[in-house]
Amino acid sequence: MLRYLTAGESHGKALVVILEGIPAGVPVKEEEINRQLARRQRGYGRGARMKIEQDRVEVLSGIRAGKTLGSPIAMKIDNKDWAHWSKIMDVAQDDEGQTKVVHHPRPGHADLAGGMKYDHHDLRNILERASARETAARVAAGGVARIFLEEFDIKVVGHVINIGGAVTGVQRPSSKEIVKKSEESPVRCIDPEAEKKMIARIDEAKKNGDSLGGVFEIIVEGVPVGLGSHVQWDRRLDGRLAQAVMSIQAIKGVEIGNGFTSANLFGSEVHDEIFYKKGQGYYRKTNNAGGLEGGISNGMPLVLRAAMKPLSTLIRPLQSVHIITKEIHLATVERTDVTAVPAAAVIGENVVALTLAEIFLEKFGGDSLKEVRRNYEGYLEQTEKF
Repeated sequence: MLRYLTAGESHGKALVVILEGIPAGVPVKEEEINRQLARRQRGYGRGARMKIEQDRVEVLSGIRAGKTLGSPIAMKIDNKDWAHWSKIMDVAQDDEGQTKVVHHPRPGHADLAGGMKYDHHDLRNILERASARETAARVAAGGVARIFLEEFDIKVVGHVINIGGAVTGVQRPSSKEIVKKSEESPVRCIDPEAEKKMIARIDEAKKNGDSLGGVFEIIVEGVPVGLGSHVQWDRRLDGRLAQAVMSIQAIKGVEIGNGFTSANLFGSEVHDEIFYKKGQGYYRKTNNAGGLEGGISNGMPLVLRAAMKPLSTLIRPLQSVHIITKEIHLATVERTDVTAVPAAAVIGENVVALTLAEIFLEKFGGDSLKEVRRNYEGYLEQTEKF
């Protein structure tokens, strides 16, 4: 069973992730994990924090001589900004630590609900963990998961299709083109005209002390038929992928394939007709289902989209209430981004990789890469004869 846990606060000493269940023998280089961390930090509209942090992973266990051992992989990402917060966030916090107390919850953030739930009257105790800074640890774990998936020619790519209403108008190109064009774009958009509009919208929001959300798309190629299951609700691939993506901070909606569009169409316009060709097997000319039917992967590329709301911290804050005095007060202002949609696309890629690796190992499980590969190849041989 593949599972992971993260720990750490936004301005704490470090983020830590433990990833358990990756089989032995997978070749993993820290440089590949660091490349994913660097991708997460880039993007037009990011804030000053990204100029401070240069995320690098330190593998503490589970990898030796460049290959996984089959034991838990522990990784640490130091927070460089800790130097400015060491007294405030110290585990034995003294009076000096009270200089950054938060009493004015931000609308749209976990501040108030979390404070009420955990009985914290200093809302910093909530916002530090609720912060999207935590996703750096998930990206590190996802970096390992996608290396594992690539051993089976499963590739995960992502790009931004909407920021603040500026929407891409081009047809989706090949995955190689998506990777190339999105990596070259400051907003991870493959459409140059939409990119210009997105940047203009970000500049407008920054000028007004506001924030912007948007939509990103994840495509996974090389997924075999049969991941997930129709037999129980919690084994459905679509449900598990949606949960993983929805768990990213500020994500408010997930669709698979042409999910929301299909609600307005006739069934004859939606469902992907099935064909068969000797030597090729079953295939479809369209992929409106996004690679999923009945909770099971159907062999077509997986396609997911996620809607991200505008970030909750505004430089020109909204009205709130002082939780001690109950008087009207403007919401707390923390250091923030104007938009983090480009970063969220990278995070989305990596949480999808983690979920797919988990489900892949459930089906083709083994303690070593060699054993998993043998199980996988046997299954492919079986399905090719169907």
